[in-house]
Amino acid sequence: MKLYNSLTRSRDEFVPNEPGKVKMYTCGPTVYHYAHIGNLRTYIMEDVLDKYFRYSGYDVTRVMNITDVGHLSSDGDTGEDKMLKGAKRENKTVLEIAKFYTDAFFNDCEKLKIKTPEVVAPATTCIDDFISVISALIEKGYAYEAGGNIYFDTSKLSNYYVFNDFSEEDLEVGVREGVEEDSYKKNKTDFVLWFTRSKFEDQELKWDSPWGVGYPGWHIECSCISMKHLGETLDVHCGGIDNAFPHHTNEIAQSEAYLGHKWCNYWFHVRHLNTSSGKMSKSKGEFLTVSLLEEKGYDPLVYRYFCLQSHYRKSLVFSWENLDNAAAAYNKLVKRIASVKDEGEINADDFAKYKKAFTDALDNDLNTSLAVTALYDVIKADISGKTKLALIEDFDKVLSIGLIDAAKKLSVDSTGAEAASNDPEAARIEALLNERAEAKKAKNYSRADEIRAQLLSEGIVITDTPQGAKWERK
Repeated sequence: MKLYNSLTRSRDEFVPNEPGKVKMYTCGPTVYHYAHIGNLRTYIMEDVLDKYFRYSGYDVTRVMNITDVGHLSSDGDTGEDKMLKGAKRENKTVLEIAKFYTDAFFNDCEKLKIKTPEVVAPATTCIDDFISVISALIEKGYAYEAGGNIYFDTSKLSNYYVFNDFSEEDLEVGVREGVEEDSYKKNKTDFVLWFTRSKFEDQELKWDSPWGVGYPGWHIECSCISMKHLGETLDVHCGGIDNAFPHHTNEIAQSEAYLGHKWCNYWFHVRHLNTSSGKMSKSKGEFLTVSLLEEKGYDPLVYRYFCLQSHYRKSLVFSWENLDNAAAAYNKLVKRIASVKDEGEINADDFAKYKKAFTDALDNDLNTSLAVTALYDVIKADISGKTKLALIEDFDKVLSIGLIDAAKKLSVDSTGAEAASNDPEAARIEALLNERAEAKKAKNYSRADEIRAQLLSEGIVITDTPQGAKWERK
């Protein structure tokens, strides 16, 4: 298997530190609001990587942090505290906000068939670990106190800009127009390990430390949580491309200064999900969530399928039209699978041939687009139905788009629809559902919502599925 490694800027053969085992770390969410579908694209692609490692026979241990303290609105340790911002917005405590949005995040993950990592560690549960590592960095001469805060001293490193796809000028933090530069730093690239000089009088979460009452910086979290649960070496570190600098750069700096040796071998970065106006961002108000997709009648697995059609290292452009195209392709795929008859015997040679095409695609830098093509090739192939169904089920261990279950449900629903065709009331409801589908296709969501409300007032509940809207009486 070859993966593009952001550290070497090349497609490298994947060789784990320990044969047969993979230690994998994922940067988790900052739980001050719902995750938008741009965030979730990254988690979908990391999930595919995780599942493909397992599919390939590796014993995988995956760790994810939950940022519930320390992340400021600028990755360069400036701006408002994200958790405090969320608490003010909803008139709740920071911990209440963290609990609510952590649960919401994993609820979205479940809908998207994203596997929960073996270890999920909120930052607030690891304060002693942060203090221990920061103390060691001070002793080793890599950190200093200034103005009440503890900073990492980047001048001690021979090479700070490890992800050097960009120029140093492009990567500078804290010196842009409109951003106040921290005058306490020795160097413009130094970053905060521990805050005791808080800008926020109502900072809710604080802990005792050798340097005074305060709270950790964002960057120290992932290093400490990874080392606590995965040891001193890490095989793969994942995250969005926007985390490469400064977050992942700072993780490498502090981790390797603390350990005295190389920390992580492979860095897996997923490109942005963009809209027509650029990168999707909560701050820009483009807040597309899984719940919103469901409200508009899309199954979350259609969005997962949409993501799989593009390579993770290419920016993906979201539009409702593009999602509609993905939904149509997904529904057509499910119908074709539903038409496959479970007959004949599994032919081992045919199974091996088409499985190799699938694994060749994913071994090629996790090329999910080619993997989906391999799936279509199976459906078109002149092989037994039982072999086809076995291959589809096998591939979906990695793709996780629910194909067999959706095909079975479609077959059951088709039987029920045929039985109801002679019922005038059922025919009226089906006609309204067809009108609603046409309204949604025309982006007339107000009419679609009117039809849903009308049927609900009659005691009829609509459920949107990849195969279309289904209804039942309360």
